[in-house]
Amino acid sequence: MDLHADLDADLTLDSLERAAVPTGLSIELPPGFEGQIRPRSGLALKQGITCLNTPGTIDADYRGEVKVILVNLSRAPVTLKRGDRIAQLVVAAVARATLVEAEVLTGTTRGSGGFGSTG
Repeated sequence: MDLHADLDADLTLDSLERAAVPTGLSIELPPGFEGQIRPRSGLALKQGITCLNTPGTIDADYRGEVKVILVNLSRAPVTLKRGDRIAQLVVAAVARATLVEAEVLTGTTRGSGGFGSTG
């Protein structure tokens, strides 16, 4: 779902400036779920505005207002207005893992190859 800016006044982000933008939204997620805040592709492409800490996580036990950490990566100031669509929220199930210490990991074709190692 789209998240909208809940601003009392216009907010201008200068180049490389960041802000926690309020949405006016508080949610109660059931246990076993999380909210993921993601950037809007059009805002990123057209104005250089994206989310930091992406995806941002809203835990099921959080009850405060959802705020979106936005940054202006363009060279020009960008002004946000009340009601502007600023991010997207995805609700997803969370799998809980139990970690088990191992002396050796099973082998794979990729192995320990890092960024870009698979072509």
